[in-house]
Amino acid sequence: MDKNKIKKKYNEKIQNLVKLNKHYYDLSKPLVNDHEYDQIKEEILSLEKKYIFLESENSPSKIVGFKPSRTFKKISHRVPMLSLSNAFSEEDLINFEKKINNFLGQKSSNQLEYSAEPKIDGISASLIFKKGKFIMGLSRGDGKEGEDITNNLMTIDDIPKNISAENFPDEIDIRGEVFIQNNDFENLKDKFANARNAASGSLRQKNPQDTKKIPLKFIAYTFGYVNKMEIKNQSNYLQQLSKWGFKTNPFNKTISGIKNLMKNYQELEKKRNEIDFDIDGIVYKINSFDLQKRLGNVANSPRWAIAHKFSANKGISEILNIDIQVGRTGALTPVAKIKPINIGGVVVSNATLHNEDEIIRKDIRIGDIVVVERAGDVIPHIIEVDLKKRKKNLKKYIFPIKCPSCGAKTIKEYNSITKKNDAVRRCSSEGYECDKMTIEKIKHFVSKEAFNIDGFGKKIVENFWKLKMIRLPQDIFVLNYEEIKTMDGWGQQSVANLKYSIEEKKNISFEKFIYALGIRHIGFENARLIAKTLKTPENFINLSKENKIDDLLNIDGIGETQITSLKKFFLNRTNLKVLQDLQKILKIQKTSQNKKDGVLSDKIFMFTGKLTGMSRAEAKSLIEKNSGTIISNVSKKLDYLIIGEKPTKRKVEAAKELKIKIIDQSELYKLLNKSS
Repeated sequence: MDKNKIKKKYNEKIQNLVKLNKHYYDLSKPLVNDHEYDQIKEEILSLEKKYIFLESENSPSKIVGFKPSRTFKKISHRVPMLSLSNAFSEEDLINFEKKINNFLGQKSSNQLEYSAEPKIDGISASLIFKKGKFIMGLSRGDGKEGEDITNNLMTIDDIPKNISAENFPDEIDIRGEVFIQNNDFENLKDKFANARNAASGSLRQKNPQDTKKIPLKFIAYTFGYVNKMEIKNQSNYLQQLSKWGFKTNPFNKTISGIKNLMKNYQELEKKRNEIDFDIDGIVYKINSFDLQKRLGNVANSPRWAIAHKFSANKGISEILNIDIQVGRTGALTPVAKIKPINIGGVVVSNATLHNEDEIIRKDIRIGDIVVVERAGDVIPHIIEVDLKKRKKNLKKYIFPIKCPSCGAKTIKEYNSITKKNDAVRRCSSEGYECDKMTIEKIKHFVSKEAFNIDGFGKKIVENFWKLKMIRLPQDIFVLNYEEIKTMDGWGQQSVANLKYSIEEKKNISFEKFIYALGIRHIGFENARLIAKTLKTPENFINLSKENKIDDLLNIDGIGETQITSLKKFFLNRTNLKVLQDLQKILKIQKTSQNKKDGVLSDKIFMFTGKLTGMSRAEAKSLIEKNSGTIISNVSKKLDYLIIGEKPTKRKVEAAKELKIKIIDQSELYKLLNKSS
């Protein structure tokens, strides 16, 4: 049988499985009995094992059940469920602690106290209690809103349903991880790809009675919203959770000093295989709740916590080919296609080569035998070439000087800070002239952090692009749904779900809209700063017309790099068309005004010089929490110039000339009604 016939046979089986999953999980009307279903699933897995070129996002090796779009009601978390930054080495931990000390204005040698908690590889859930009663449970979702899975969580014995303890808060969101123990998973491994998928699929069953059949466990480790809780630190909170009837991780510890964190990490990694549940690292949290509050968050992650992932798994493979992927900013990333190998339970067939300089430095060639490393959730990469096994006549790899997508010249930009050319080579096309860049821009546009359109993933973007249904982001909102209904894999209900998801996202926040545009160097935090300053989408769209892009330099956190990138964006005609069309289609929310109840309401501040006892970042955060605004240049709109040690004379003179009030740190405390 030739390759095309094999693919056709495989795709037919996949489409049949999708149909069966939909009827079983989403419609609760199974079309075949369990034995027949298992047989179909096994046939697909056997084909994949026999022919390595077969792959589908709907394969039973990748999915569990059928993801419903509206089976579960979406509800906003009262306090967002943030993600964590990752650490992989002792150096990462040293830098993490150094950043915390810098933010707090402390010596970098200061040792902090941490709550060290093993990171369970499960599904996060938030349990809402009022007056001691468990009233609702939510999945993590996108961190801001989750699915109401209360009835399924109610089936878990580890979750107390009523708590009568006197010191239990009036209202609290208890957060933790739902998982399946390894010994319990032994009886389920024929039905699920792994323990985590089994937990995830079970929590998303429509019928709680089906969930009840799965031996789910719950371990509590933090809280979201809370009203009236007197506990001062994380370690005491964990102890209190046990007293309230929750299970906590038996390996939790309170530790000070990076060396001691590393010692505990190494000891736990050795015990890892003896523990009856999967852990993929250790989460370190600053133990003091007061310090956690001072440190706050950066974009979508807390400053006061980090996940230390366990060491990498390695394997040996052969490079079959090197593909060049073009990203949304034009970056050309070389990817090694390798003979598939199993690393830590995951089949790896691709490994990043990072950039042209990396290929040259390691002298990587097609046909080489290489060491491949996979660390935590980091993309697999090649560590080294086994030169002893190199075949004769393998040619050096020559990086393309033209974009493999559009044929434009590839360039290495000069970095004015390092005084060197960047390691990354880029396509010189701007806007949407390069097809591969455009596809990646649209993937970014619909991604979780941007528009977050349910059911509109990367594969859908690629498929709709091939069918010429989308060419620019605005095309998503004017899709021909009747045409989609006629396509393989789409039915009336799935099309209705897609339409619902797209219509729902026509209402979007200003900061998410800016971020979704995928402008180079404008990450989520920059987008938030710009949205906060400009306040309305009209002001953003008119930036170029009114020649006001340079005014954004006054935003504390926006520099020349971002300004240059914005200017390039607005010079491109296609970008302007995208903006204009989206403005007509979408309802972009204005940025809500800063709360006016803070003691610094409507006051604008600027810093110069070093502060005592706190960092510039913490002082800035303190002012913003009290409704004040920070700018980075002296201008007429400035109310106060705050001076520390060794202030910049030019800034002080400019403030005097404009008759701006100059104050020191003690006077700032007085404004805040706070003693120094």
